[in-house]
Amino acid sequence: MKTTITSIIIAVIFIGGALMLTASGRDLEITNVNNVRIINGKQIIEIRAKGGYQPRKSLAQAGIPTVLRFDTNGTFDCSSVVRIPSLGISKVLPLSGSTDIDIGNPKLTLLQGTCGMGMYPFEIDFQT
Repeated sequence: MKTTITSIIIAVIFIGGALMLTASGRDLEITNVNNVRIINGKQIIEIRAKGGYQPRKSLAQAGIPTVLRFDTNGTFDCSSVVRIPSLGISKVLPLSGSTDIDIGNPKLTLLQGTCGMGMYPFEIDFQT
């Protein structure tokens, strides 16, 4: 009986620790994003496409000309097809290279996209 209770307590501690590490890793992914640059008045948002999209969440400025730049390197999974339904965009990316998609001057919004199968989401939060 004592062994069972001890085992349960140890299991709860390990599971709780693993959940906390996973949650803190997600926060780091979101807050340490440096994939948005403004060059010559144009905002460029770089997203890596391979086995999903990295980063999954980006923060950008609303109201300025914006280009989404998808970088691939040996990408042959479903993330090689980018879909942004709200903009009517569906684009097949090359196996390797960069593909620019001009999305104009986005307003304050949360832009959501996925891979061709809808398995890998990404989003861009446009703010002032």
